Amino acid sequence: MAMFSSLDHSSAGRRSAWKAAWLATRLDRYAIVASLCWLTACAAPDPRPQLPPSASDLVLMKSAHLCDTHAAFMQSHATGHQEIPWGAGREFRINETQSESGSEEAWFFDQDGTLVGALFVYPAGLDLKPYPVLRETLSQLRPVLNFYLSVPKLPSKARMDTSSLYQTGDEKTTAQYLVTGTRDQPILLTASFTIDPYVSLFSPYRREFLDRVRGAESKKTGQGSVDQEPFASLQQFARGEAAQLAYCGTRHADVAADAYQKAINSGFSNKVRLAEAYHKLGLALEAQGASEKAKAAMQQSLAIRPNVPEVLNNLGTIYRQLGDRDQAIASFERAVTLRPNYPLARFNLAESYEPTNRKLAISEYETYLALVEGNPDEAERAARVKERVKNLQR
Repeated sequence: MAMFSSLDHSSAGRRSAWKAAWLATRLDRYAIVASLCWLTACAAPDPRPQLPPSASDLVLMKSAHLCDTHAAFMQSHATGHQEIPWGAGREFRINETQSESGSEEAWFFDQDGTLVGALFVYPAGLDLKPYPVLRETLSQLRPVLNFYLSVPKLPSKARMDTSSLYQTGDEKTTAQYLVTGTRDQPILLTASFTIDPYVSLFSPYRREFLDRVRGAESKKTGQGSVDQEPFASLQQFARGEAAQLAYCGTRHADVAADAYQKAINSGFSNKVRLAEAYHKLGLALEAQGASEKAKAAMQQSLAIRPNVPEVLNNLGTIYRQLGDRDQAIASFERAVTLRPNYPLARFNLAESYEPTNRKLAISEYETYLALVEGNPDEAERAARVKERVKNLQR
């Protein structure tokens, strides 16, 4: 029997929440088109909508790239920087008089020495008139936040304008621009770039970053709380996501497990986040082959927040690996009861039924096929399932 990945990592998908919001209107449009196709039998549209526009002719990350190692960074930045703690990692600051970008630069490394984000601050503002591509990109984005910000170094007229935060990016990274001035004459105050798991830690709206724009040095160095959660927990959770989902090219289950455990130990106050940290710890432990420990982590996640379909599906997969078929079926059945249109759980349930109950297996496989019809991401699995159904019906 051909085997497929039956663990679901989708709850930690690479698109951030703001990207999902950008795509919402396109998903609604897809739903409308799909409804019309139901009536007219037209070809189904591609369910993977496009990401928001992100083109820019303002190139800030010239001397380093996200996911670079600390050693690589130091080859081109051996001198002229100030190094300070950033939670469990390090921040390197470069004064605007010594930087290639003409801004106050800050480069952020996690505890493993991986570059996860960069911030560029223009306290006197950068006129974007010479950058038509970036201006066009910003004109196509809706601000995620508008607020008044007093910036002493700006011309007095510009100080009266509100500031807007724009966010864009690609599948793995996020760019955030804090812009003041008018729509026709935008002035850039800050730009940040980060791999997606760290987005919340790099919002230009954060107090410690706004202080840099205002010229008032913050006493915080990334060790306070963010969104009412300990900085250490959020930083370690982001580190776990980056390692688990191979944001920098290679999956590191050992780093992920270490990071998720540290995130839990640092003390999430939000039960949803704590439950998800245990869930992700279970996934990382499973990837290491520690199925019993993975099971315990998944069970702890469900004890904190019961009835989460993704966790039930993943726990069912671990039960199956441990040879506990009855518990696996119970978990998959609970997952599809909670979310009837959950394709992967349907597939896993069908596989679990197959050795002893062909009729139920065929029914679940057919439900799976109906749910993934037209989805190119499931094309290979769907083709194999069709073959299985044919064999089971003989």
